[in-house]
Amino acid sequence: MTTQLRCSWAGNDLLMTTYHDEEWGVPMRDSRALWQTLMLEGFQAGLSWSIILNKREGFRRAFLDFDPEKVARFGTREIELMMADPGIVRARAKIESTIAGARIYLEMQKSGEDFADYCWSFTKGNVVMGDGKSFPTTTPLAEQIAKDLKKRGFKFVGPSIAYAWMQAVGIVNDHSNMCFRRKQV
Repeated sequence: MTTQLRCSWAGNDLLMTTYHDEEWGVPMRDSRALWQTLMLEGFQAGLSWSIILNKREGFRRAFLDFDPEKVARFGTREIELMMADPGIVRARAKIESTIAGARIYLEMQKSGEDFADYCWSFTKGNVVMGDGKSFPTTTPLAEQIAKDLKKRGFKFVGPSIAYAWMQAVGIVNDHSNMCFRRKQV
């Protein structure tokens, strides 16, 4: 039996390898899914992605399937409930940031700006191909996107988070040259 080679970060954990093989780097064009992933990347700040991935279903439950209309209405009661929820990362600033992010998402939508169009506008809708050999933690494009997101009021969107998000949603294809997914996505 031949073993498929994949990016080394996926390791041997079934959840991580499944995420790598089925989701990571696949170009995402759905506005809500892009926003959800950006919010989850914000929760990753200072943590490993495997922690977030292991708690992703808890996050989806706590944030009502990341429905921006519902999340935007969250207040003190919902924040306190989430602060007691072991199924998510209990970081008040990150929870509040996600609620604020839902409001920003809705403001963009109300003004006629589609979040997916916005996200992909930085690359004119094209996937940026990494070289497959070096794996930066940020790039000038990630810095530009982070700066624009911050200008709009998003939090936990520094250049490293922006770049990890770009990789996750397929704006950047950073699968290694040896990875079987590089050409597939």
